[in-house]
Amino acid sequence: MRVLLTGGSGFIAAHVLDILLEHGHSVVTTVRSQEKANKIAENHKSAGKDKLSFAIVEDIAQEGAFDQAVKSDPPFEAVIHTASPFHFNVTDVQKELLDPAIIGTTGILKSIKKSAPSVKKVVITSSFASIVNPYKGNWPEHTYSEEDWNPITQEQAVENPANGYRASKTFAEKAAWKFVEEEKPNFSLSTMCPPLVLGPIVHYLNSLDGLNTSNQRIRDIMGGKAKEEIPPTGTYIWVDVRDLALCHVLAIEKEAAANKRFFITTGYFSNKEIAQIIEKHYPKYKDQVPSSSTPGGDYPEGGLYKFDNSRVKKELGIKFRPLEEAIVDTVKSLQEVGA
Repeated sequence: MRVLLTGGSGFIAAHVLDILLEHGHSVVTTVRSQEKANKIAENHKSAGKDKLSFAIVEDIAQEGAFDQAVKSDPPFEAVIHTASPFHFNVTDVQKELLDPAIIGTTGILKSIKKSAPSVKKVVITSSFASIVNPYKGNWPEHTYSEEDWNPITQEQAVENPANGYRASKTFAEKAAWKFVEEEKPNFSLSTMCPPLVLGPIVHYLNSLDGLNTSNQRIRDIMGGKAKEEIPPTGTYIWVDVRDLALCHVLAIEKEAAANKRFFITTGYFSNKEIAQIIEKHYPKYKDQVPSSSTPGGDYPEGGLYKFDNSRVKKELGIKFRPLEEAIVDTVKSLQEVGA
């Protein structure tokens, strides 16, 4: 299959690219600079130009940003859209979080409809942020599934960056479903809604400075920042980036995934468990990681929301990796970039 992958140097997309090439697909990936393209090409030498090429899209929030990228000879059959900002270091929530996510998502759908009629499947990376109700706290009586939507409003969205991030994911995903419903394009839509994404970084792309937000907690625990007290876990559910990447690829390969939302989570974890796994497998960090008596980082006493991940298992046939494997492999990859 000929596939356009957006945001190819991102944490999740780098793994999606690996799996697309493994599965024999031919890929064009968008990147923001030629330098990023060169790094990716350098590390996929066995993939010739017919299997891997690049399109430069500097700013996904520009009108028509993807108009040229979606044109291809041979034409694309599928698009996997992962490009979207995820960080809290912002001064203008609307401009830096909401606009790029929403305009980037609807923009690529418009470009596909206008200029790539051969595309039959579109997969978009959304988030548990578009499912969770942040106003309910730990909500132990509730089971989250694909039926849930974050009720955040435009007014709440601009109050702070954390709200802005959650809203950007919620509004962008809703805009995508609305587009498909109203415009009735040639393609089906599948959205991927992961919670915290852990797992190894692709070392040739990610420095410790540019570390994805989810993995920063592992780096900080390794580096002694939780020695006195383990920080609160925050989101208590997670998925391994490799399992999530595989879900993206299976969603273009399996007919059953068409026009469905997927809540992709392995299960529960806590920062305390991360510390214990690092201590067990990497004795060299013993003096830096918290001990069994260090306070904090555990599960809440009143219980937690439940989750239903049966659709992912049933429709995509995913078997999730355990937390221990994810943490061990993440630490290994962080060591490769100098942690």
